[in-house]
Amino acid sequence: MIKALFTSATGMNAQQVVIDNTANNLANVNTNGFKRGQADFQDLIYVNQRTPGAEAAQGLTVPTGLQVGSGARVAGITKIFTTGSPTKTDNPLDVFIEGDGFLQVSLPNGDIRYTRDGALRLNATGNLVTSDGFMISPQITIPAEAQSIQIAADGTISVTTAGSPAPTTVGQLTLARFPNPAGLSAEGRNLYAETASSGAPTTATPGLNGTGMLRQGMLERSNVDVVAELVNLILAQRAYEFNTRSIRTADNMLSETSQLIR
Repeated sequence: MIKALFTSATGMNAQQVVIDNTANNLANVNTNGFKRGQADFQDLIYVNQRTPGAEAAQGLTVPTGLQVGSGARVAGITKIFTTGSPTKTDNPLDVFIEGDGFLQVSLPNGDIRYTRDGALRLNATGNLVTSDGFMISPQITIPAEAQSIQIAADGTISVTTAGSPAPTTVGQLTLARFPNPAGLSAEGRNLYAETASSGAPTTATPGLNGTGMLRQGMLERSNVDVVAELVNLILAQRAYEFNTRSIRTADNMLSETSQLIR
């Protein structure tokens, strides 16, 4: 009876993580390039009172065993890197990655991070930066006299000026691709960091080596399905309630047992 109390507690803890993850998904429903997290469960160790296939008598084996589980746990939260829906912004510095790939971002300490957020901006010196001011890598500078900016599907950035009506190329956006993007470490600020699980990145011109093409004047929204997340929230809540009911039932049975000695 006591085992049921601890087993149900593991289920409650697991459902709490699910609710926390679902809340984070819903909180980021409007975050550019956000990828939803999916909780993966595992059952815990089993107490083997009788192993399946054990010998019952000479020449006879039992068809099933007697194994009592110890509950469940969340083995991990997997980022689902499906492409979010594009939204038209008409901002010439916004880019949508149509397919695989990450923009590369250089931090002030020189470390490289990766993002799907294509909301690019200009800083005081004309460099392309993220919304937090982190430099896009490789560094691209837009001349102050530029009157219009064009970002081609292959990442080529060109500008037109008053003195030269013909477009002038000023830089090239590249995309990084990982063998296992789900292994990236989410760092906040729409940034990801390389890990041993993600593998080393390969960089390429957009549209080559499996990377997606770029679309100017558009942004990628999150891939969170609000309806599906609300359903997951209800399921997690009900599962939590069922586990509390199991604890209550086990407690009632223990109470009835204690009454036998009176």
